[in-house]
Amino acid sequence: MNAARTAVLGPAPAHEPTASSHPADPRRDGEADLPLGLSDAEIGQGLVRGDERCLVLAHHRWARLVHTLASRALGDPREAEDVTQQVFLAAWRGRAGYRPERGSVPAWLVGITRRKIADALAARTRRLDLVAAAGAALPPSDGTGEGPDHVLDRIVVTRELARLPRVQRDVLALAFFGDLTQTQIAHRTGLPLGTVKSHARRGLQRMRRSLAVAEASTGRAATA
Repeated sequence: MNAARTAVLGPAPAHEPTASSHPADPRRDGEADLPLGLSDAEIGQGLVRGDERCLVLAHHRWARLVHTLASRALGDPREAEDVTQQVFLAAWRGRAGYRPERGSVPAWLVGITRRKIADALAARTRRLDLVAAAGAALPPSDGTGEGPDHVLDRIVVTRELARLPRVQRDVLALAFFGDLTQTQIAHRTGLPLGTVKSHARRGLQRMRRSLAVAEASTGRAATA
């Protein structure tokens, strides 16, 4: 399944697959004979037969559609890339279940995409709950007891942190919970220092706006 693997995962060293690679022209690496003029229906028929070239063509034709849907729903390009790869892997593994009479190949892929997006959102919710629980369980920083208002504030902050895009969340989590400087975060993550500073700044701005909206909503509810 080398052609199918290349289409979904992109080029990879022989000793280590690279799941985050971007696929390029599907006609590279000996694939110049791909029948690019096939119709959508013919691609679907080829997939059902197990023709790996049709998976390459499906990815070439509809990967942008899948990625756009995932990116709009998740708001995170990295997660959207992961979902896109998962969709085409799922399509290949479940190709025997494709029924042309129930819809076209792109409609079938959109259905798979929606399920994978739902899985990603569910995973994000689980991470949010874990971060909130971890924040609530943190010991007081000054060694003294904390009142319920202070604990509640900390839970709210950790929930807002969990709602950030993944890179911003990771950078701020290392700063808040790992007590790392931005230089240390850059070394830990391999990101340039300027990029770390940018993610930290945008993440904090986003958290402040979200908290301000939440506080305003609470105030309006209290006066209603």
